[in-house]
Amino acid sequence: MIVDDFRNRVAKNARNLGKWAKRERITCYRVYDQDIPEVPITVDTYDGAIVVNDFRYDFSDKTERNGGDAWLDDMAEAARVALDAQDVFVKRRERITDRAQQYSRTGEDNAFRDVEEGGHKFIVNLSDYLDTGLFLDHRLTRARAAKEEAATMLNLFAYTCAFSVYCGAAGMETTSVDMSNTYLDWGAANLAANRIDGEIIQSDVREFLRDARRKGRRWDLVVVDPPTFSNSKRMDYTWDVQRDHGPLLDDVAAVASKVIWFSTNSRRFKMQWLGASITDETAATLPPDFRDKKIHQAFRIEV
Repeated sequence: MIVDDFRNRVAKNARNLGKWAKRERITCYRVYDQDIPEVPITVDTYDGAIVVNDFRYDFSDKTERNGGDAWLDDMAEAARVALDAQDVFVKRRERITDRAQQYSRTGEDNAFRDVEEGGHKFIVNLSDYLDTGLFLDHRLTRARAAKEEAATMLNLFAYTCAFSVYCGAAGMETTSVDMSNTYLDWGAANLAANRIDGEIIQSDVREFLRDARRKGRRWDLVVVDPPTFSNSKRMDYTWDVQRDHGPLLDDVAAVASKVIWFSTNSRRFKMQWLGASITDETAATLPPDFRDKKIHQAFRIEV
C-alpha cells in the first residue's frame, strides 16, 4: 500500500538525516519532500513535532489530485508513527494571492516551540499561520550572509528576523524592516532569545528606502527576501517580484556599500537587473534536506 511506502520513506529519510542534523546543531528540518509522486506532501520536524503540508490541490480545475481528508489523515498518522511524534499539524497549501493572505493568522492555538539552527535559537508557531516563522530552505542562505565581511546589515522584508539573528550573532549591527508589527515583535523575541540587540523598524520597504537614501544611511550588507506578489491593503500599490525587482534593487543599491543578497521563492523568476556584479547562488544555498530544487532562488550582488 502507498501508505506503507510513505511511512517507510519517512523513517528512512529521518535515519539518514538525523546524524547530519545533530552534527549541524539543527532541530528543525524537512524529513519528506514529495519524494513519492503519489504522495505530494511535505513533512517538517520541529524538535519532534511535525508539520505536514498538503500540496494536492490542482490549480487548473480546483480539485485535489488524489484522496480526500481521510487520505491525508492516514498520511499524517503514518508520518507520526514513523517519526514517533507526539504533535502533528496539517496545513493545506493553496495558491497565495497576496502576502497578507500568506502571513495572516489562521488560528489561536499558540503552538509555540523553541528550535535550534546552527547554534541559534528561534521561536516557531506550528499552528496559527500558514508558515511557521522560519523558512527552513534558507538555512544556508542565512549562513552565507552571516559570513560576509560586514559591520552593518539591513534586513528588508525581515519577517521574524532570522537573517538578522545570524548576522547579529556574527557581530554585525542589524536593522530589520517589515510592514507587520506582529512579525517584528516575533523577530524582536528571536533576537532577544539569542541575546542580540538590533534596530527594528515598522515600515513599507519602499518608503523606508526612500527615507534612508534621503538621510544618507548606508549598510555594508543588505538582505532582500521579498514576497512573490502582494496587494496588501496597507500598501497603495501592488507588488510583483518579476515586474518590480529592478526598481527595488536600484533603491537597495543606493544604500548598500558592499554586498546585497537577494532571494525569491518565485519558481518562474528571471533576474533582469543589470546594475552590478551578480552571482547566482541558488544551487549553493539549497540545503540537503530539500529535494525541490526550485524552492527558492538566491543571488549575491557586489555593489
